[in-house]
Amino acid sequence: MSGRYRGAGAARAVMLVADVLAGVLGLWIALSLLGANPSNDLAHAVHEVADWLSTWARDLFAPSQDWLRTLLNYGIPALAYLLIGHIAAGWLRRVD
Repeated sequence: MSGRYRGAGAARAVMLVADVLAGVLGLWIALSLLGANPSNDLAHAVHEVADWLSTWARDLFAPSQDWLRTLLNYGIPALAYLLIGHIAAGWLRRVD
């Protein structure tokens, strides 16, 4: 396997999980900013998972604009998952 997911199996798995978690958060940000119907089953499921993933950052920022609140309170956890996951994967690659 070449590119982004090359290297040790554990490092690849950690990076893939981090990317999926950040992807779910990014998907919710996109759905929210585009005005997705919250009663739609897919939008509701993505929102529930994104809420759970970003629990630790809930209301970290409270700007008056809803779009900015969504972007910050879900975007920061997405970046944190990416950063931590990729750092951990790099460490695992070096150790292996």
